[in-house]
Amino acid sequence: MSQTPRKIELLAPAKDYETGISAINHGADAVYIGAARFGARQAAGNSVEDIARLVDYAHIFGVKVYVTLNTIIYDEEVPEVEQLVKELYDAGVDALIVQDMGLPGMDIPPIPLHASTQMDNRTVEKVKFLSEIGFPRVVLARELTLEQIKEIHTAVPQTELEVFVHGALCVSYSGQCYASQHCYGRSANRGACAQFCRLEFDLQDADGRVIDSGRHLLSLKDMNRSASIEEMLDAGVTSFKIEGRLKDASYVKNITAYYREKLDAVFARRKEYARASDGKCYPQFTPAPEKSFNRGFTDYMLHGSKDGITSFESPKSKGEYIGRVKFVSRNYFTVVGGEFNNGDGACFVGQNGKLQGFRINKVEGNRVFPQTMPRIESGDELYRNYDCDFERQLSRPDSPRRIAVSLRFSDSAFGFSLQATDESGVEHCIEMPFKKEVARSSQRDNVITQLGKWGNTPFEVTAVDVELSNDWFVPSSLLSEMRRTLCDLLLKERRAAVVRTDMRLKEGDVAYVATALDYKGNVSNSYARKFYNQHKVTDVQPAFELEGKDGATVMFCKHCIKYSFGWCSKNGKPSPYKEPFYIVSGDGRKFRLAFDCKECLMKVVAD
Repeated sequence: MSQTPRKIELLAPAKDYETGISAINHGADAVYIGAARFGARQAAGNSVEDIARLVDYAHIFGVKVYVTLNTIIYDEEVPEVEQLVKELYDAGVDALIVQDMGLPGMDIPPIPLHASTQMDNRTVEKVKFLSEIGFPRVVLARELTLEQIKEIHTAVPQTELEVFVHGALCVSYSGQCYASQHCYGRSANRGACAQFCRLEFDLQDADGRVIDSGRHLLSLKDMNRSASIEEMLDAGVTSFKIEGRLKDASYVKNITAYYREKLDAVFARRKEYARASDGKCYPQFTPAPEKSFNRGFTDYMLHGSKDGITSFESPKSKGEYIGRVKFVSRNYFTVVGGEFNNGDGACFVGQNGKLQGFRINKVEGNRVFPQTMPRIESGDELYRNYDCDFERQLSRPDSPRRIAVSLRFSDSAFGFSLQATDESGVEHCIEMPFKKEVARSSQRDNVITQLGKWGNTPFEVTAVDVELSNDWFVPSSLLSEMRRTLCDLLLKERRAAVVRTDMRLKEGDVAYVATALDYKGNVSNSYARKFYNQHKVTDVQPAFELEGKDGATVMFCKHCIKYSFGWCSKNGKPSPYKEPFYIVSGDGRKFRLAFDCKECLMKVVAD
C-alpha cells in the first residue's frame, strides 16, 4: 500500500490584500497577513473586510490564510482583542499566529492558534510543552540547526513545524529583543521595532580604544535556504515561511515563485511529499531571488555557526553581483564580468568600507555612464540592486492561478449533462433540459471549443470527453450557459471544501519548562499571568514594556562579534583587546557585550 504523501506548505507574506493575491497567484499554499492591530508589524495592518476577501479567493485553491496577532497585549486592550478575534473567525481565517499566552484564556471562539516564533521556540522542552497543551503548529526560532529541528520533530511528530526559509534576519532571538523599547520606547513585542540592529556602531574595548568605527556591527545578511529545502523536509519541516510583511508585491511575487519551483522539483522526485494546495501558476518572469531586495545571502545557522552571516558595510540592499571595474574615466567606467542596462541601480563597497549606490544613465557595450559619477576605483566589485528590466516584468498584471478540470459532456433522457472533475477530485454535474434534434454536421469540435472557454476564471480545461448517443444539435448558447453554471457551482463547492478544524488549548496540569519567569517571559496582562500560574509557574515578573530594568540584557544573539572578528575562544585565538567590549551608537548610547561561550550566545547589555 502506498503511503499518503505529507502535505508541505509554502507560506508567503502579505502586506495587504493585493500582495496576498499576488502571493497566491505565484504559488503560495498559505499566506500570513496582519489585522488592523496587534500584529508584529504595525505598518502592515489590514481591515477584517480585506482579510475576508483574501480568504474568499484563497479558499478556491485550498490556500490557507493566517492572521498575525503576535504582539503582547495589555489588560485594557483585551475587549478589543476579543472582538477582533471573533470577527476574524467569522471571516473564515484558518488560524491566528500568536505570542501572548493570555489569549487562550480570553473570551474568543475556537480558532486554531499557532505558536509564533516570538514565543522563543528553540528547545525540545519548550516545543513539547506547546504541543502537549494543544498548539497544532509551532514556528521555530531562526537560529536552529537542521539537527535541532530534527530532534524537535522526533519529540513531537504530531506537531507541525513552521521554519523560516527566506528573508531578513533579526539578530536577536525573536521575542527576546528589548533594545528598541529601551532606547526609544518602541517595543518590538508590540509591533513597533525601530531596527536598532541596523544602526552604525563603534566597537570599543575596556580601555575605550576604538577597535572598529562606524560599522553596522549587528546587521545580518538575508536568509536564503533554497539549497537546503530537501534537508529541511527530511528534518521534519511542514511549512516553509518567507519573511516580509513589509515587502511590496514585486518582492513577494519573485520569492514565492522561486520557492514554488524549488519545492515542486523536490516533490517530482520525492512522492512522499506533496504540495498543500491546488492550481498551477504562470509567472511572467524567471524567478531570481538575487534581483529582489537583499543584503547578501546566508543560510544562517542551519548547518552550525559559520563566517559570512553579517552585513557590516550596510543594512541596505546589495543585490546581485555583476562584475568588477576595469577602467575609470571622467564620466564613465568599464566593467568586466557582466552587463548593466540603462536605468539600473548599482552599488559597490567603497574604500571607506561603506556601501555606495548610484543610478546608471546609459550603457554602451562595457562602458557604464552613471547619472552622477561615484568615487569608484579599478578593481571595485559591482552589484545591481535595481534591475530595471526585471522590475518591468514584475509590474505586469498577474496571470491567474488555474485549477485543472476535466469535462464529460453527454446526453440524457431530457437534454444534456455536463460533469466536471477538478485536479483535487471535486466533482459536480448539471443537467439541462433541451429538445434534441439531429444536426446537419458534426457538433463535436464546437462542443469541445465552447466548453474550453473558461476565460478569466480559476479553472483551465485539460480534457473534454464528448459522449453522445447521436450527433445531436447543441447550440453554443446552451454550452455557454452550462459552462457558466458549472463554474459557479464548482467555485462554491471548492470554497465549502476548506474546513477549518476548530480547537482550543487543553486545560490541565502540564508543567511549563520553568517555575519562574523574569521580564523575558513577556507577560503583560493578567490572563497570561493566570496561564503560567495554572502551569506551575510560581514567580511571574512583568514584561520589560511594563517595568523596564536597569542593567538588563536587551538582546540575545547567536551572532557573535568575537567570532566575526576571528577571536572565538573555541578556536583558540585570543583577542588582542581587553574585555569587556562595548558597542556605541551614533547618538552616544553605550552597550556592554557579554559572551556566554558555553551556550554560544552574545548578550547586549544596557549598563
